[in-house]
Amino acid sequence: MLANYLPIFVFSIFPPNIYFFLSLIGVVLLIMSDTEFNGDKEERHRDRMQRKKSIVDKEIETATQERGVLLVNTGNGKGKSSSAFGMLARALGHDMKVGVVQFIKGTFSTGEEAFFRRYPEIDYYVMGEGYTWETQNLERDIKTAEDAWNKAYAMLSNDKYQLVVLDELNIALKYKYISLEKVLNALLARPAMQHVVVTGRAAPTELIDIADTVTEMREIKHAYKNGIKAQKGVEL
Repeated sequence: MLANYLPIFVFSIFPPNIYFFLSLIGVVLLIMSDTEFNGDKEERHRDRMQRKKSIVDKEIETATQERGVLLVNTGNGKGKSSSAFGMLARALGHDMKVGVVQFIKGTFSTGEEAFFRRYPEIDYYVMGEGYTWETQNLERDIKTAEDAWNKAYAMLSNDKYQLVVLDELNIALKYKYISLEKVLNALLARPAMQHVVVTGRAAPTELIDIADTVTEMREIKHAYKNGIKAQKGVEL
């Protein structure tokens, strides 16, 4: 009820022109307050970014080494090989000599193989005969993996290769097709400036321990589980 009489009360105390003036002052104060708030927000953002820059700059200053790095892409999620081939493209952009050995994939053609074979800077070997559940022949799988490892070992022993991708090597190690100790020794003894990327699920702990960078791909959703088959440009 009081709210109904409030305008009458205000107008009875202040003439209409004074009431308008007071309203105008309120609007001005509101604008000034909003401007001040935005100014404070901008200042807080600038201070936060300055602190972040200081931290990043210090981290960059401490990273003074320049040598070959060992990267491991593992986990059940999609993107392990895709990431490795992205690095391959980056290396080509720097005119680097690169090598690829694919340990498991091999019974179907892929876009990355078709693309990268166009470049003479790449030595590309598809050594696998397909996934282990397709071959169903342990002796043959071991022989195939050993042949692939011989190609990989030749690259790891040659300093002309600046980047080597060992695609799905982790799977061959998981099933003990190749000696883990042999692989670790070769990786540790490789040329000082040679970069290596190892991909595949279930990377062994010993490999993770000697790696410089390890990324675990985690599956959140996958189209395959909704009945969508592997397609060119995405999986193939």
